[in-house]
Amino acid sequence: MIAKSINSLMRICVGCGFVATLASCGDYLDVQPDNRAALDTDEKITDLLVSAYPNTSGAMIAELYSDNTDRNDESSAYTPYRPTQEQAATWQDVTETIQDTPYALWDQCYKSIAAANNVIFAIEKEGRPERLNPQLGEALLCRAYCHFMLANIFCKAYSPKTCNEDLGVTYINRVLTEVTPVYPRGTMAELYRHIADDIEEGLPLVSDELHDVLRYHFNTRAACAFAARFYLYYMQEDKSNLDKAIYYANRVLGTSTPENLRDWQTLGKVSIVNGERANAFVSADSKANLLLLSTNSYWEWLYGPTSVGFKYTHNDKIAETETVKSRGFWGDHNSFYFGVDVSTSGPKVLMYKLAMFIQYTDVTKGIGYPKMMMPVLTTDALLLERAEAYALKGDFANAYQDLNTWQLSFTKTTATVDAERLENIYGEPKGTGMFSTIGMAYYTPDEPTPKKRLNPDFTVQPGEQENLIHAILHARRVTTLHEGLRWQDVKRYGIEIYRRAVKEGNITVYDTMTKDDPRRAIQLPSNVIKAGITPNPR
Repeated sequence: MIAKSINSLMRICVGCGFVATLASCGDYLDVQPDNRAALDTDEKITDLLVSAYPNTSGAMIAELYSDNTDRNDESSAYTPYRPTQEQAATWQDVTETIQDTPYALWDQCYKSIAAANNVIFAIEKEGRPERLNPQLGEALLCRAYCHFMLANIFCKAYSPKTCNEDLGVTYINRVLTEVTPVYPRGTMAELYRHIADDIEEGLPLVSDELHDVLRYHFNTRAACAFAARFYLYYMQEDKSNLDKAIYYANRVLGTSTPENLRDWQTLGKVSIVNGERANAFVSADSKANLLLLSTNSYWEWLYGPTSVGFKYTHNDKIAETETVKSRGFWGDHNSFYFGVDVSTSGPKVLMYKLAMFIQYTDVTKGIGYPKMMMPVLTTDALLLERAEAYALKGDFANAYQDLNTWQLSFTKTTATVDAERLENIYGEPKGTGMFSTIGMAYYTPDEPTPKKRLNPDFTVQPGEQENLIHAILHARRVTTLHEGLRWQDVKRYGIEIYRRAVKEGNITVYDTMTKDDPRRAIQLPSNVIKAGITPNPR
């Protein structure tokens, strides 16, 4: 799939108005079960698995909610592209129902869950024959993954202290026979137990023989990568979950980790013209891409080098002080293999790795839907997730090894990552004034740095362990920019973030999201609340 040029995309997408027709979240349930296609052959069961993957992404919402976004007030010509961009960037309830919105994510995830449940039910009717184990395993993992996506957007981060009180989302693990039923949301403890059960049951059944193109489905490596991320997030009081996160990561990365990572050096040499670099980034042939989802999305139009959406962006202020242009244990951004790009017409700093393409409904008229391939599970992210698990367990030697592996893959820097180096970068500042060249002060909105105070509901010891976590969070924020993972780190580590207005280099803070701010759980779509589902507290 080849991305069109920016000018072509702008013309086409303005023509189609970015409006994808999304059915209401109850439409699937409005069809009585006996009217649905009978899943009476192995082929039909396998075919339905395609519908068990959501065709939407939470990346745009998560990036706009996170600290990767500022308000730009340099020019009155800077406007938000749509209400969704401004509402998400200012932590309001999102009211639109087009692609990339909370509505679309809720709707598509529950439709995919329904498809997965129908596959599971059909296999159970057959008596769970061994020949259908791969389909059953994939369906269980899809069901778990969709609920996990919903939790990451609509719930607080999992906390071992408050999980029995925090709201989850309804875990649907059966074929529904009622029309538009309303079920209680349950707790995060219940939700994560269900996800864990589906992962543990489904993962051993997954086969790499079922599909021709593995990376569009839960293959064995993608399943293990998902399990590793889930258990990293599923924090226990004794941190025993970290052992599972490391175990599943090891099944993907093994001991020859560099061979399993993205070839950033080669990728950085690919031209950005006509989406060539972005296409290479999301290629199904890339060993780094473990699971790719085709999504309805115009996210690239907002984050990318286009002339829209300048009011709220990842701007130069963030880039220079916190992300892709900031000082890190690797040095500066000139050491990156993958280039940092800047919009020539407005305040956008980006890594051009995700591009839109058009699924045409009328080629002659140039009308179609904006689509984007999203690499939702990659070895690059998995390596840093394993490093985090090692660091939290106190296995610093392996955490340093993973950071060194990441550095050699992503940058030209060859200096060894060790305790002394991280202390010199992320430790307490030494000296004063012009001599304060070692260490890093904690972030403030007026004097930003990549080092933000950590307030998780689990223990991070000051000193070496905290330095490691800061380094890992910094590396992940750079590596996965535009992909939505930063929002999860903000939530999991209780990082306080600010809404800032930037004008002529000056910063004005106009809102603050504290560790316990209820807005960290994004509000459910209004139609879902009207249907009787309990809203998130405000």
